[in-house]
Amino acid sequence: MWTSSPEQRSRMNRFNSTVTADEYLADSDVLFYLSDAVTQLLEHKEEYTQFGVNRYFAEYFSSVKNSNHVLFREFNYIRATPHNRVSFIRVFWRCFRQIGKSGDLLSVLEYRSLLQLLCPDFPVETVQSAARIVLMDDAIDCLMSFSDFLYAFQLQFYYQEFLDSVLKIYHDLLAGKSPNTVFVPTSDSVEQLPSVAAEENDREQQQQQQQQQQEEDGGVEPSTLAQCIDDLCDRFKHSHPSRSCMREVLDETDKICYYSFLMSLAKHESVNQTVGVLPSRAELLVDPEMDQELDKLIAQISVSPGSNSSGSGLVGGLKELQRKASPRRNLHHRRKMEVESDGSTEETDSSEN
Repeated sequence: MWTSSPEQRSRMNRFNSTVTADEYLADSDVLFYLSDAVTQLLEHKEEYTQFGVNRYFAEYFSSVKNSNHVLFREFNYIRATPHNRVSFIRVFWRCFRQIGKSGDLLSVLEYRSLLQLLCPDFPVETVQSAARIVLMDDAIDCLMSFSDFLYAFQLQFYYQEFLDSVLKIYHDLLAGKSPNTVFVPTSDSVEQLPSVAAEENDREQQQQQQQQQQEEDGGVEPSTLAQCIDDLCDRFKHSHPSRSCMREVLDETDKICYYSFLMSLAKHESVNQTVGVLPSRAELLVDPEMDQELDKLIAQISVSPGSNSSGSGLVGGLKELQRKASPRRNLHHRRKMEVESDGSTEETDSSEN
């Protein structure tokens, strides 16, 4: 559906004279956002029309530009475009960076709960896939640091379609098959005799046992996997890590397993720079601006008469801070502030609770 290489992002620059208007609209997903904006407008017509359609569209696209538009949206929306994916990764990092600073280790279910605070229908399967990268598919019920999970999640979420295709190739190599072959069922193959079906089941069980044994023996030949991945990149329509980066990882070992390959990619700074959303590991937890915002938030919570515990208050305050960042919330919030006689933000916030 979409491609997001550095060359493509360069082409999407609207000031590039070599790019036609149609090419820019197609490559930049402007039509996707315009369609969503109109859909949101129609669904909440009574609320938006009171302060003007022009202002609504201005707020919507400002939110898209500032990467706040993915907050509390459905999963299909946050994964629909490259910009949505990087925006969601950025929001997740900035909202829960304090977990990394405190050194807390969390489980898969706890990370899923954090992600569902931002996207209520975020699937657990994607979280489990990211956890397998960190834990090398050993035991996904183990605890993980925030930084380890975050970089693995970035790789899994941003390159999900590509990684799914690589996994299929990897399983084919383990089974001794030629990757990318297509089985076309016929009437004879559909109406199999019971004995033939039993033989097929036995063969599949033997292949699974062989795959498991090969995994324990160290995986597949890196050179073979590299060639298959090269062929995949030639015809792949989605985004993928740079070939040079993947080749560099594969050249470092004599045998490689799927999840060790992904873990190396997740740690590779070139992959991180290509996605272009997270800082390096050394700077991941350093954000003075966010620290100041959190200090203000905590100070407000500590003097609030309705806050009984610091933990629940922090989560509630964080969710309130996130809601103000969404385009729909911004418009409604500003409208209520405009009709306040004294312009007090605190009174406006308390009136909403």
